[in-house]
Amino acid sequence: MIEIGVDIGGTFTDVVLLQDQRRIHQTKVPTTPADPIGGVKHGVEKILAVAQVKPGEITRFIHGSTVAINALLQRKGSLTGILMTDGFEDTLEIGRQKRSRMYELALEPETPVFLAPRRRRFGIRGRIAADGSEVTPLDEQAVRQAARTLVEQHGVTAIAVCYLFSFLNPAHEQRTRDLIAAEFSALHISLSSEVDPTFREYERLVVTALDAYLHGAVGDYVERLRTMLTAMGIGAELQVMQSRGGITSAAAIARRPVALLLSGLAAGVVGSKFVAESAGHSDAISLDIGGTSCDIALIRAGKPMVASQTRVGGFPLRQQMIDVNTIGAGGGSIAWLDDAGGLRVGPHSAGADPGPACYRRSGTDATVTDASLVLGYINPANFAAGELTLDPAAAHDAVARIGSRLGLDPVAAAAGIHRIINARMADEVRRVSVQRGYDPRQFALLPLGGGGPVHAGVIAAELGMPRIVVPEAPGVLSAFGLLVAAVEHDQSETFAVRADRVELVAFNRVLDRLNARGHEKMERDGVAPERVERHAYADMRYVGQSYELAVELPRGAADPVASAVAAFHALHHALYGHSDPESPVEFVNLRTVHVHALPRPQLERPIPGAGAPAASRKAFFPSLDRFADTPVFDRRGLALGQSIAGPAIVEQADTTLVVYPGQRARLEPSGNIVVEVNANAS
Repeated sequence: MIEIGVDIGGTFTDVVLLQDQRRIHQTKVPTTPADPIGGVKHGVEKILAVAQVKPGEITRFIHGSTVAINALLQRKGSLTGILMTDGFEDTLEIGRQKRSRMYELALEPETPVFLAPRRRRFGIRGRIAADGSEVTPLDEQAVRQAARTLVEQHGVTAIAVCYLFSFLNPAHEQRTRDLIAAEFSALHISLSSEVDPTFREYERLVVTALDAYLHGAVGDYVERLRTMLTAMGIGAELQVMQSRGGITSAAAIARRPVALLLSGLAAGVVGSKFVAESAGHSDAISLDIGGTSCDIALIRAGKPMVASQTRVGGFPLRQQMIDVNTIGAGGGSIAWLDDAGGLRVGPHSAGADPGPACYRRSGTDATVTDASLVLGYINPANFAAGELTLDPAAAHDAVARIGSRLGLDPVAAAAGIHRIINARMADEVRRVSVQRGYDPRQFALLPLGGGGPVHAGVIAAELGMPRIVVPEAPGVLSAFGLLVAAVEHDQSETFAVRADRVELVAFNRVLDRLNARGHEKMERDGVAPERVERHAYADMRYVGQSYELAVELPRGAADPVASAVAAFHALHHALYGHSDPESPVEFVNLRTVHVHALPRPQLERPIPGAGAPAASRKAFFPSLDRFADTPVFDRRGLALGQSIAGPAIVEQADTTLVVYPGQRARLEPSGNIVVEVNANAS
């Protein structure tokens, strides 16, 4: 098998080629924001040349894309109309009537009205009751007239349909689709009963409207990518990473484009899970530092944490996804002074174009990468797999300019930039761990992305984390994560019943329906039922609570309801520090996840070297308060089990590892480098 994984980041597009589950080839090319597919094409051509592989030999092509999130953030989605139950047309605008910034006088809208302004929202007479029965028949003529108005007067290309209680009885929504499709066959129609068949109409409406809104951008992108691959002679089926961390066919994504929204963030966590397992760590925190952002996720007991709801662009998104916290902190983050003259770093980024000042692409602002160059951490002649040659003088001048405004020399300014960005990232690690009841000192830190290994040593030391696991290819781990991800589908249904009133027959009937849907999706992806692993979950809460916790249902339990209640109490106590076993508990939603795990790669390890430093250079370390002659090792030349005391630098094609004073690095048989953070303390 010859497989290719491509991940598009804000600054670089990463490409990994896996041959026969054993040999890895990798490359990085600059992302082309104006046309991301151009960067993909460049990267694929380059990796094929490196691996000496012909396009027709490719058997799998997996892609992680930011096209959906970019379309949302840049407001470049399809012109969308919305059909609601009559009288509820303004649900999208009313939202939950919450203000996140209580004292801001000029408040921007906090509901996604841009998806469909009032003139493109129509109420349709017809009503389903809270028990799923029909109260008022659907007004079919009103449906036809609303569709004609939306298409002929407003030019919409997608319609979202979200009727009350359609998650209990989808008949009205399904009939609406049939009526519209009969007249406008090219129109994309998203039904809330298929996109998100659970209660709370505002959240259900938002995700359904987003699904319709993203259809054009995602569909166009997928089709252009297919065309490009075909023109290159690559006939392998295109597969895509979903927000939950599983892959599926491009055809499935075209049917439900909202599942692609956080695709780009999930792949790095999947790759981190693979590496953590290879290093013998079931608990790890991934730290993905790219050119634009820092993405942090927690892996507990060998599983990435999964969230059922998040906020994207300030708006609620109820969608199963790997729980990743993102901040604007990366190599391209710009250093600037606030109104009080204080130094700030990010969230604004120089991106790929013009990029940091050292890129020599007309960028003049000092960035984190420029500071790293001034401090001596990175090699200007060995950056991003040789794709770029950095200009130390330009970096020095940019940092010097902002330093002069602070009364600091360039080195002190560069150290200040690093201190601020490291503190921001450490705070975010606390947010995903301490605030959820987990002690980061019991986790390994797993850095990835081009900048992860540069900053990880400082962040781990600040948090008291004992060790850092540096993957063999951290700079392209997101692309590698695409190759080791499982085929996966999730589906959910509302099941609002108190636990002490659950009828086991009804409970199992819902799970059977969900399993049937999951198997149908798997069959579309060419996976036979006997190759599928099933997991079941329940969203549960104490009676009277407003929000739920997701509890995995134990397999083979004699009483699954009682087991779920016990698991809920335990989870509530772990997250919030208390539980009340005497209080009644209720189910809200049931969910199943169908997984087809692909063969785990058995990677060939590079032949260990002699272990001698390849060179040395001066690097500044704040704990020493001076530049130190620092040995520089080529990772390919490290000896197995070799122990390297900091300060030291380990270079490789896709990143640079900085081993700070007091730390000790060692090359493991797994191919990972393990850094003991408090080596001197022991």
